[in-house]
Amino acid sequence: MKIKYFADTDTLYIEFKPATVAETRDLDENTVLDVDADGNICAMTIEHASVRAGAPEMSYERVPT
Repeated sequence: MKIKYFADTDTLYIEFKPATVAETRDLDENTVLDVDADGNICAMTIEHASVRAGAPEMSYERVPT
């Protein structure tokens, strides 16, 4: 997974896995979802991310199994 925050446009891009994007779906006017040919999520783009998603603040925690 790769997460990029573009401060100049206040855009958050989350790549869940490297894959060829077959379709981009609008979830709302500021959020798009990229999916592969099998319908699996590849990436998500969130506009106005500082307000809508708290970007660029972030934490990551791997929970043991």
